[in-house]
Amino acid sequence: MNGMEKLAVIIIVTLLYIGVSFGAEIADDELASMEKANTLFKSRDGIVCPGLRLTEEDMAQWRGLKFGMFIHWGLYAIPGQGEWVMYNQKIPADEYVKLADEFNSQRFDADQWAQIAKDAGMKYMVLTARHHDGFCLWDSPSSYKDFTSVKTAAKRDFVKEYVQACRDAGLKVGIYYSLMDWRFPGYFKPKELQENALLMKEQCWGQVEELCTRYGPIDILWYDGGWLAHQGTDADGAWLWGSVKLNQMVRKYNPKTVINPRSGWEGDFNCNEGGDTISGPIIPFPWEKCLNLNKVSWGYQPKQNLMGYEEIINMLLDIFTRDGNVLLNVGPDADGVIPPAHVQRLRQVGKWMAEHAESIYGTRGGPFQPTEHYGSTHKGNKIYVHIRNWPQDGTITLPAIAQTIQSSSILTGGKVSVQQDEKSILIEVPLVDRRLLDTVVILELDKPVTAIL
Repeated sequence: MNGMEKLAVIIIVTLLYIGVSFGAEIADDELASMEKANTLFKSRDGIVCPGLRLTEEDMAQWRGLKFGMFIHWGLYAIPGQGEWVMYNQKIPADEYVKLADEFNSQRFDADQWAQIAKDAGMKYMVLTARHHDGFCLWDSPSSYKDFTSVKTAAKRDFVKEYVQACRDAGLKVGIYYSLMDWRFPGYFKPKELQENALLMKEQCWGQVEELCTRYGPIDILWYDGGWLAHQGTDADGAWLWGSVKLNQMVRKYNPKTVINPRSGWEGDFNCNEGGDTISGPIIPFPWEKCLNLNKVSWGYQPKQNLMGYEEIINMLLDIFTRDGNVLLNVGPDADGVIPPAHVQRLRQVGKWMAEHAESIYGTRGGPFQPTEHYGSTHKGNKIYVHIRNWPQDGTITLPAIAQTIQSSSILTGGKVSVQQDEKSILIEVPLVDRRLLDTVVILELDKPVTAIL
């Protein structure tokens, strides 16, 4: 990358991640990670293995969940400068490990986390069981030098408590696991220091097996860090990780686990990362948008730049109407507490989700392609038209459909007029019955929706 190209990347990333740095320096490798993540879908070049992916029927439940909570939590919450602090500040591993002596997290309460997620209208959670720094939130015999929460100050298996809390709350259990580990020089020079890189791989395989066998069925396995030396793509690192065989092992223990693509295998769904908006047509494969509630970083920082309420709702609608899921991240502090401002914002969103639940959960995007005025979701013989921006003439014009509209209504109450012919569908709603962000018109059909228009 030449100087001008690098400058362009910096400008683009800055625009897409307003408030990420807040005066803190972003390392070149973290910048590269952000740049890589901001292609529409990361890891679309993953290795294909027939029979390893879940079927469309198997994926239906995950796709219907729609909204989940991502949690980045680990030792990096102590300095409060983001999850890349060890690498960015070039903290030697033997110095960084000392943070574990301070990580006792007396106020950690997994049940409270789960309740916050439920209050936000979320149906699943994904916890960073181990991030790039190598620190494990469970009792891991495979951990290099016993770098775990059980063998250090906390003396607790946080993953065990988290998994139980999810199940008690009726939430699907997701585990994030980073294959890479900055403590291994072989990560940065895998061919030159292959013996050390293979030691890191051995830790990876052992820990994935632990996570898949110790806590009951894991609903979602969310890999990260498959790329080597912060370069290339996750698929480029598949030769080291043995990603197909790794995930065959996962399937052996958890046949229905939904797996993302970041181990180098293509995965069951695709990831779009970051706060950039999603536009364009419906995306024709399973996908998930992951982004930060606090735009400053994934891991805890006392500096706050929260997404606004309307910003979140608009993002949700952009994604739901394009047939995707949303994984919204929070970063608890070193004591394990999700900041109160985050909780308050999530509860605001939860009220909106509850009011619009019928038009979201268990639906698929479409059948109408999103426009500047509307998007749609559907379930069975109902189409939910999400009208977000009314045209000047006050009439929404939809493409014709093969089914006959039997009845129409507004999800939140009010009057609606719908006219259907062989060329189009016209919708009108009195000004008094329109909602600011999303007026949902329900079209009940004589037959189920069968195609995207």
